[in-house]
Amino acid sequence: MPFDFLQQAQKKAGVSGNNCLYSALVVLWLLVLQRLYGGVPLQAAVLELLRGLPANFWPRPCKRMRDWQQHGKLPSSHTGAYNQARQALPLFVVQQASDRICAQLTAEMAGRAPASAPRAFLLDGSSVRLAHTPALCRSYPPGSNQHGETHFPLLRVLVAHDVYTGLAMRPEFGPMHGPHAVSEQELLELAMDRLPSGAVLIGDANFGVFSVAYAGVKSGHPVLLRLTPVRARRLAGVRLRDGIDQAVTWRPSRWDRQRHPGLPADACVRGRLIVRQVQPDNGATPFLLALFTTTATATEEALNLYGKRWSIETDLRTLKTTLRLEQLTCCTPDMVAKEMDMGIAAYNLVRAVTCLASQQSGIPPRGYSFTKVRRIVEVFTPKLAAAPHGQAAKQIFDQMMHCVQQAKLPHRSRKRSSYPRHILKPQKTYPTRK
Repeated sequence: MPFDFLQQAQKKAGVSGNNCLYSALVVLWLLVLQRLYGGVPLQAAVLELLRGLPANFWPRPCKRMRDWQQHGKLPSSHTGAYNQARQALPLFVVQQASDRICAQLTAEMAGRAPASAPRAFLLDGSSVRLAHTPALCRSYPPGSNQHGETHFPLLRVLVAHDVYTGLAMRPEFGPMHGPHAVSEQELLELAMDRLPSGAVLIGDANFGVFSVAYAGVKSGHPVLLRLTPVRARRLAGVRLRDGIDQAVTWRPSRWDRQRHPGLPADACVRGRLIVRQVQPDNGATPFLLALFTTTATATEEALNLYGKRWSIETDLRTLKTTLRLEQLTCCTPDMVAKEMDMGIAAYNLVRAVTCLASQQSGIPPRGYSFTKVRRIVEVFTPKLAAAPHGQAAKQIFDQMMHCVQQAKLPHRSRKRSSYPRHILKPQKTYPTRK
């Protein structure tokens, strides 16, 4: 992350990049570090700073930094200065940094991926709980049911992950409830321009609607979408059966035009409808899988490509549980956006390491345990930062990659037997307070 790049981003955001201990580069790295370590508090980030960062974090050190380097006068370990610096950092700078990290890693890993690897992105949405503060409740209203309003504000987020490397684009998100609630399809249309040109969009039945297919083709992205049986039957014009593979022209329905009044009168999407009977891995009843695609790939290749869609579910689990993005503790909408963007940057850092390991071993990147690789990166990052010269850093990096190669996921030829279930007796409750 060049210092000049951050200075230009701050200038565009209308702020001056002053020389200080908590510069933009330091704040960005500490935000990544907090998420990389599993959502640790501000105090852990400040202590990581005091333990020592490379001198190139401060190309033009301030007076406090010079006192620290020359006279050993440590800065304060209180979190107030770091908290103020992360809140003052413009969101535009964070977004530019996140996009640059993703673009550089995507370009680097695209050159390392095998030629047969498809250039495709998996799409899915999820929800994130936020802290109950007045500002967040206004921007992301809590939901409600028959029992009343829930407590936590809810945020709807859309992610797009590379089908081979697992690298993620900067997410789009918005309120899940309230008058300004957004759908996953609307968020996808906002994120589509940031996807690599010509990348295939793979989505489940939630994305198998006309607006997504039309927006994808209009933006130059082929689509591979699962359709509901009702929508597929309407598109085919006949009863669904195994083996259908026909060219179709998808035109918007009356409901589509009501939801999207800006559609042209002649709006349509030309593609193929593929219907195959598939057998779930868990032994459930076979069913007819209906896919709509505008790609020129063979039928079996399209089916195999859609078969990788489940990877996005495990990626979302990694983001929400391993990196602790399931519930954010920040108190303002700006900080929510910064935490989300830098959380994806931390995720991409680990994914890039697994891609390097994949190049050495030939095992697909998703064949490595994300949790194990994250812990390895967490341990070796301070050692890399403290390396006195390039040769020492290379030795440490080789040691790290040796450990990463031992973090492969186990290959189980058969399912493990489940433990017997026991019904636990209900615990005794405390007496009612008088």
